[in-house]
Amino acid sequence: MRERGVVFLMYHELESDGRALCLSDPGYVRYIVHAADFRAQMELLRAEGWRGVSVGDVVRSFSERSVAITFDDGCETDLLTAAPLLHDFGFGATFYITTDWSGKPGYLAPAQIRELSSLGFEIGSHSVHHHYLTDLNNSDLRREIVDSKQQLEQTIGKAVEHFSCPGGRFDGRVAQMAREAGYLTVCTSKIQSNTRSTDRLALGRVAMMRNTTLPEFRNLCCGRGLWRLGAAVQIRTAAKNILGNSAYDRVRTALLGKSS
Repeated sequence: MRERGVVFLMYHELESDGRALCLSDPGYVRYIVHAADFRAQMELLRAEGWRGVSVGDVVRSFSERSVAITFDDGCETDLLTAAPLLHDFGFGATFYITTDWSGKPGYLAPAQIRELSSLGFEIGSHSVHHHYLTDLNNSDLRREIVDSKQQLEQTIGKAVEHFSCPGGRFDGRVAQMAREAGYLTVCTSKIQSNTRSTDRLALGRVAMMRNTTLPEFRNLCCGRGLWRLGAAVQIRTAAKNILGNSAYDRVRTALLGKSS
């Protein structure tokens, strides 16, 4: 019998009326879910008997009818918007923090990160500077992975055991450095559900997009249609390998700007 997997959902900043986003470029905005849509998604999960849990909870049990809820970057809306909604539904989540952004406009200050942790939510690292890790030499890679962990542990007074890769850029060096640093898991942007047999240092996630509909959301949580998204990611990955990360981002920004 095929092993049932758990889907990891990847969110970023949540949009609310009257509050400016951290960034306004089209490449960023396409990943921003409105708070009302996020609430509707959480309502659907609860109504259909799903549990929203942290990454740590998933890898300890891989229980059925669970989805991992994760947030990248460390935006203030993690605490101001997402946390209260998740609390209302009795759901857990993992919040991955980019430590160099902490305290900048729109991002969580250290005291807010501590508050988020004290509410029972899991804090993970999203690197120091949000650099693409595959572009870095070993010294800079260590700084992004190791230093961010140490900074967050000093902030919250707890072990930080989970890491997510900026932009999903991932390779064997990243996994090895994370292992040496003491992380238990690494999340990439590979489109897949995760099972007990999945490499804990190469877990997949599914990005929640601004235009994700509720029927699409339901299918994704069930693991349906992931192969289609995965095929699109493979095409983008091939383009990144050919162009390089910086050139790929310039092309993508130009194309998105024309279509917006």
